Amino acid sequence: MTDTAAPNGVFRSGIAAASDWQAAIADVLVQLGEPTASHRLGIFYVSHHFASSLQQIEEFLRQTTAVPSWVGMSGHGVLATQKEHFDEPAIAAMLLPLDETGFKVFSGVTDDADPAVNGASEWLEQAVMPLVLIHADPGNELLPPLIEDMALETGGFLFGGLGAASGAGSSIVSHAEPKENEMSGVMISPQAVEIATGLSQGCTPIGPSRTITSAEDNVIFQIDDRPALDVLKEDIGELLSRDLQKIGGYIFAALPIEGSDTQDYLVRNMVGVDPQHGVIAIGAAVETGARIMFCRRDPKAAMEDMNRMLLDIKKRVDGKPIKGGIYISCAARGPNQFPRDCTETHLIEQTLGSFPLIGFFASGEISRDRLYAYTGVLALFL
Repeated sequence: MTDTAAPNGVFRSGIAAASDWQAAIADVLVQLGEPTASHRLGIFYVSHHFASSLQQIEEFLRQTTAVPSWVGMSGHGVLATQKEHFDEPAIAAMLLPLDETGFKVFSGVTDDADPAVNGASEWLEQAVMPLVLIHADPGNELLPPLIEDMALETGGFLFGGLGAASGAGSSIVSHAEPKENEMSGVMISPQAVEIATGLSQGCTPIGPSRTITSAEDNVIFQIDDRPALDVLKEDIGELLSRDLQKIGGYIFAALPIEGSDTQDYLVRNMVGVDPQHGVIAIGAAVETGARIMFCRRDPKAAMEDMNRMLLDIKKRVDGKPIKGGIYISCAARGPNQFPRDCTETHLIEQTLGSFPLIGFFASGEISRDRLYAYTGVLALFL
């Protein structure tokens, strides 16, 4: 267990791996210790092995701890301070010392933000730009516009990820009936606890930002008025161009975000090439006139960007004690990208110090008003 002093209590976190959820949660509860009256909100994550028991685990946590509100999600793995359990049965949980005025749980969001904001207008007026922790069903095809709608309607900064499982019960909120394609979570007021966030990309651009000059849906015919495949070959170099089958899982499309002051971009998979017609296809619909780059997945560059993000957030924290944090990493990162176990959680502690931390490995990551891939997103409570 890790505790950090706070005026109204402490943030507490715990993590455990076991073959059955009862054994894992028993260990986690020992690490969390006895909750105080200030602990009114809990967050927990389970590996996909326990996805079918998510509702039972939430009920057990609520009844055992007497903490009234819990939100949870199943991921490809879970993490906590200095620890990562990827693709093995495990649970991580956190107690937050927030009273009911400092947060608002929501559930049942499937096609618009109404279930989250209905009845919360007065709270949202007081909680200017809340952190909106999102747990989303990866099977919901409306996620990109739904994320934008949530950001607009709540006026908040969205942060979160897509779970490993799809269907009713892929995420959970206390006292709520799980729904298919659901987005659920909790809105946390910056008046209750100060918040800082960061995002780290897992890919590195290898060419300039270019203009798509002919496209339909996710198929790109021309870039900079040239056959799209010719431009791709130019950017990836002669060696890879000789055997385009080798670019799968290594070369990606990057879509720069319009107006971003951080040179941010969305990474999308390369899903096909047509050498005969010079056409490429990517894992996202694009329009003529949009910008595009190509990038590569590179463990060294990913670590460098992780360090950049952590140093930037450390500068913004400006010496304030960190009470707790949530880190959500893409399932393609972790042991699938970095050379040793627990690379990301060790980097976090190395730069920011030790504090209660939990998170999960996601099928997609959410930051601000966008759905990302191959990224790590961090939220700190100060």
